[in-house]
Formats: sequence, C-alpha cells, structure tokens
Amino acid sequence: MGFFDLGVNDGNRFVAMLMTHAAKTVESIRFLEESLDKVNDGTVHSLYTLAEESGELRRVLVDELHRTFITPLDREDIFNLSHGYEGMVTYALTTLEEMHILNVNADDHIRRMVALVCEQAQELQMAIERLAKNPRVATDHAHEVGHKERQVERLYRAAIKELFAHPLTVQDLPAIFYRREVYRHISNMSHRADSAANVFGMVVMKLS
Repeated sequence: MGFFDLGVNDGNRFVAMLMTHAAKTVESIRFLEESLDKVNDGTVHSLYTLAEESGELRRVLVDELHRTFITPLDREDIFNLSHGYEGMVTYALTTLEEMHILNVNADDHIRRMVALVCEQAQELQMAIERLAKNPRVATDHAHEVGHKERQVERLYRAAIKELFAHPLTVQDLPAIFYRREVYRHISNMSHRADSAANVFGMVVMKLS
C-alpha cells in the first residue's frame, strides 16, 4: 500500500487540505482579477476576508502537522506548498490594497500579469488534484507554472521600461513609483507560485 492509498482519516487528509487551500488561492486571485476595474473599500474588504480564510486554512494545516507524524508527503513539502499558496493570496491582497491606497488604476500590464498569475494558481490546483493518481501529469502542470512565471517577468520588465520611457518631471515621480510598486507586488505573487511549483517537482521525484 502506498501513501496515497491511505484514507482521508489518515495522513492522506493533508492532500485534501492542500486541495482546499489551492482552491481558495484560485478564488482569491480570480477575485483580484475581477476587481481590477472596481478597486474600492468593498472589494478590498472582500479580498481581505478571503485572505483571512486562506490564513485559517494554513493555520489548521500547520497545527495538524504538529500532531501527526505519518503524512502522505514529507512534512516540509506540505508546509512549503501551503506557504506558497498563502504567499500568493497575501500578495493578491496587498496588490489590491496598494492600488486603492495609492490610487493606481489598472492598465494593460497589470491586467495581463494578473491574468497569468490566475492561470498559475489554476495550474497549481490541477497539480495537487493530479498528484495521487497521475504524478507526471502533476509535474506537467507545475512546469506550466514556471513557464507562465517567465512570461510575467517579461511583462514586468516591459512595464518598467515603459514607465521610464518618456521625459519625466518631478511631479510625475510619485505616480510612477506607486505604479512600479504595484507591478512589483504582482511579480512577487508570480514568484510565490513558481516556488510552490518547484516543491511539486521535488515531491514527484521522491514518489518516483
């Protein structure tokens, strides 16, 4: 019997918990994407609620890790996957918060980068869902996350270049730096997805 033959009441419950956390991450990033053109107190509060729910999922998972010695994956890998999901949700919230506080409207660069990060979150969700029965398929989804991360980085560099492509006055600088900060948060969100994808690669090697 392998690890994934365990019942939900055994160590395999951690896989179910990671699936739930992955789904919450997708929900949060989708909400960010849908809110880019209506950034206000209400949408920030709604995403804050999603982030709190994500944080609670992680807290419960970590508490269960402290209580359990037999797990379907290495304890460190479970911890790091959850950490990656949580990091993405946190950056989604801070992105929306900064757009609201700094009065940064969504431009094409922001929309395209967030859309790619949303695809990354969906790939991570599919990876954990396929891990038990089709680990190589899970690896394919994890590789897609890395591919999309490189796309986000290219968009990020192009966006920064465009920000400083024209002559600027002193009065222009605050808005320029505010927008760059939002770009940076989206880029960091993509990095967190890629970090989680790398964990999947290590998990599949250990299970092979």
